[in-house]
Amino acid sequence: MGGSVLLPLLLPLLLLPGAAGGAAVCGLCPGPPRNDSVVSRYCASRAGAESDGRCCRERGARPERLLGLDLSNCSLRSLPPALAEAAATVVLDLTDNPLTALPNASFLGFTQLQCLAVPLSLQCPGGSGAWEEVTASGGGRLCRGQRNLCNSSRELAWPCPENAACAPAGPGLAQCLCSSPFHGYKCLREGAFPVLPFCGILGAVTLSLSVLLWGTQRRKAKTP
Repeated sequence: MGGSVLLPLLLPLLLLPGAAGGAAVCGLCPGPPRNDSVVSRYCASRAGAESDGRCCRERGARPERLLGLDLSNCSLRSLPPALAEAAATVVLDLTDNPLTALPNASFLGFTQLQCLAVPLSLQCPGGSGAWEEVTASGGGRLCRGQRNLCNSSRELAWPCPENAACAPAGPGLAQCLCSSPFHGYKCLREGAFPVLPFCGILGAVTLSLSVLLWGTQRRKAKTP
């Protein structure tokens, strides 16, 4: 299991360096947020927030916290990889796009997301049970109030092992984090992770393979 196991996808949660800033994702579509978008309304109602391209940021925060992202009417047929940079966003608008699906894995790590607007033809990621309120109006579906799966009465598909605790990982997603000082597969190993022995063995194996490849290449070069 390692330090954490993601449920139900069993994938490690990777925190990208750009998650807080989201510089690339703000420039995916030209212009500022649309005046009628949920992102624009949220940004206008929150003190200390300002627009930056299609993003709404917290003014004065270092690094600047990404509060909202408006990707409505961007001709998106699938979610862009750069969306992972917006994992800290609170409000996200994806309406008016020819999207065909919203895989749950696309929102892995979006634990702060509280308001998501999607095309009317699509369901909220994680299903309606992953949100406090789901409404449909006009050309969009609004998913509000992301629920904490760990605090839900719904039974987890893969319960956490004895030495682990459940933690949210995004809409309809959860992860099992090993309780200190446990680690490893199913959190069965106790004590600190043996960093020095692990690095030593890894370095020795890498060095041995490098020497072997170097010797092989030299013999090939000497062969007429």
